[in-house]
Amino acid sequence: MEVSWAGRTDLLRQVQAAWMVVDPSDLPLAPRIIGPPGTGKTTLAYTAAAARGQDVFFFQATMDTRPEDLIVQPVLAGANELKYVASALLTAVITGGVCILDEGNRMSEKAWASLAPLFDYRRYVESVVAGLRIHAHADFRFCTTMNEDASTFDLPEYIHSRLQPQIQIDWPSAEEELLILASQLPFAGKLPLQKMVEFLQKAHRQGAPWSVRDGISALRYAAKLGKMENRDLDEFFATAVLHVCGSEATELMGD
Repeated sequence: MEVSWAGRTDLLRQVQAAWMVVDPSDLPLAPRIIGPPGTGKTTLAYTAAAARGQDVFFFQATMDTRPEDLIVQPVLAGANELKYVASALLTAVITGGVCILDEGNRMSEKAWASLAPLFDYRRYVESVVAGLRIHAHADFRFCTTMNEDASTFDLPEYIHSRLQPQIQIDWPSAEEELLILASQLPFAGKLPLQKMVEFLQKAHRQGAPWSVRDGISALRYAAKLGKMENRDLDEFFATAVLHVCGSEATELMGD
């Protein structure tokens, strides 16, 4: 997976600092990265994790995530044989990798409660299904991302107090947005990149939901349309934005 963080370097340092151990009696923290959808939370976490040179494991949280999904699940291996399969999170716990739990506040309190011992001095998880207690490898690190939108759970304080520090990502400035777009779309050209930054900055000011991720998708689509027709990407800018962001974007482009 080849991605890199092109946003604020202080945010990257905050994640890396949370994972440091400064004394034999110290423990790593489990940060939560919070911000609007599409602002690069997962990319930030992955870049910080990759810099450690450890294996990185992703777990996508949903409203249906159960405690056993987070740890181990029984799987039929034959007519009379049952196997236990470790989750991505448990694999990181055992091997000393980094687990990024994406969109953590879509997960219920019941699911989070099963992980509570992992994020304090105990540093273990228990599987009721397998009857096991698994202690975390010393190199295990954890981070969760959380969206700021209405389709999420309000987690209790005993969970939030274990997911510290809170690292806040806001909408990027025009300069940051241009840097991010240019790093992902070196083929796009200066004018389309600048037009996309202007569109996204208007969207942020007016409370529209479109993010730099939408901008990247739109410019990629415009480039593909241009390649197919052997014409310039910029000729398909409005069409691509319409198809990625929807008809509501038309009024914004006309401002």
